Amino acid sequence: MAVLEKNEMLTIAEKTVQLATAKGACEAEVYVYEEQASNVGIEFGQVNKTDQIIDRGIGVRVIVNKTVGFAYTNIINDPSTLEAIVVQAISAAKASKPDSDWLGFVQKKPYAPKLNGTFDSKILELCSEELVTLSQNMLDSAVKVDKAVLAAEGGIGKAYFSNAIVNSNGVYGFDRGTFIECSLATLAKDGNKVTPVCFEFNAARNYNVDPVWVGREAANLSVSALKTKKPIKTQTMSLILTQFALQELLGYTLFNAVKADSVQRGQSPFKGKIGEKIVSENITIYDDGLYPGGMRTGLFDDEGTPHQKTLLIDKGVLKTFLYDNYTAKKEGKESTGNAARAGYLSTPNIGTTNFHIMPKTTLADDMLLQVDNGLLVYYLQGAHSSNPVSGDFSVVATPVWKIQHGEIVFAARDVMLAGNIFEVLKNVKIVGNNERQVGGLIAPWIMVDNVRVIGK
Repeated sequence: MAVLEKNEMLTIAEKTVQLATAKGACEAEVYVYEEQASNVGIEFGQVNKTDQIIDRGIGVRVIVNKTVGFAYTNIINDPSTLEAIVVQAISAAKASKPDSDWLGFVQKKPYAPKLNGTFDSKILELCSEELVTLSQNMLDSAVKVDKAVLAAEGGIGKAYFSNAIVNSNGVYGFDRGTFIECSLATLAKDGNKVTPVCFEFNAARNYNVDPVWVGREAANLSVSALKTKKPIKTQTMSLILTQFALQELLGYTLFNAVKADSVQRGQSPFKGKIGEKIVSENITIYDDGLYPGGMRTGLFDDEGTPHQKTLLIDKGVLKTFLYDNYTAKKEGKESTGNAARAGYLSTPNIGTTNFHIMPKTTLADDMLLQVDNGLLVYYLQGAHSSNPVSGDFSVVATPVWKIQHGEIVFAARDVMLAGNIFEVLKNVKIVGNNERQVGGLIAPWIMVDNVRVIGK
């Protein structure tokens, strides 16, 4: 199916805003979204499924006397349907209670002239047969590493997405992007010994992924995980946290703690701490909605505010929080461009864009040399149960690799890590230079001291 063109999406949005204001809305905002995705799946060492997803829709948000109404539909080319959801949104607003904190939709501001690395026509043109070939190449590279390796699951997917937003305050924006990802989860078996699942992936906004590397690295991790020795004893030790582990730990804790709505509800440990040191001086973090080729890079957020690069933590000191339009106006501030929504199906809330922990100069091998007794942690299970307010966590790390006198000596499994993520971040001793993006996190490895490890 052909993609919706820029003018088509903007025209639909503009006419729907005009219809809403004509029918009595004091303010109106219309968000139009399209996604077209193709995926090839791998299960138990075989390419076994393909699917395609096409999703289009429109969300209408209106204000009537400081009350908010919202409605949506996936039928965007039928005038009668659009009129019906406008009426539905206005009716919802009239049935709601006024919000004294409501101070208007976003005002028009200029967007960046262009973005780098967020759209690649090669991805758009990839067909399912090509994705199957790439998936098979990834599988072949994995099984060539060692006959003990089994590819448990994975696949390759590509997507095109676009959005348009228009409101009655002059916001008028369109953006589009592409995405491709290849991933493989493997395990290895030697007699009765079976490793936990090991995972590797590549993802990019342009056609810059390497399925052969993904398959090989996932297999190498599984083979390495076969080399277990004695169980880890319960103790306090140093950890090197990879990007996968960091994304799990921070995604349920630190990401939420720097959102203004969490702060305003009293659910952030950082409330009232602007200008104070909250983590190690080795940590500097930006939320960067304009990061070149970032997974969440775009011209504007999901209310139409221009994306920007926001300094959150500077050498351990808290500088600001992330705001959408509503929470910013409650404090007399400007939005940081962090409104996010689940496509056209929901109203905006605050979300991170590209959460960037700034790298330093230490090589990964040199970081290992600084650890006399510790663990290299790739994967975590159970991080979703972390307490987002206190930061307390208790997770399973499996497999992990034991570091002794600066060398990786064997793999371990079923090791638990317990502690408080905000205290862990105060104990960051070394930040590496090997950054990569995992979901919405861009980070290098980091080394932390004094983490409670629960073994046998």
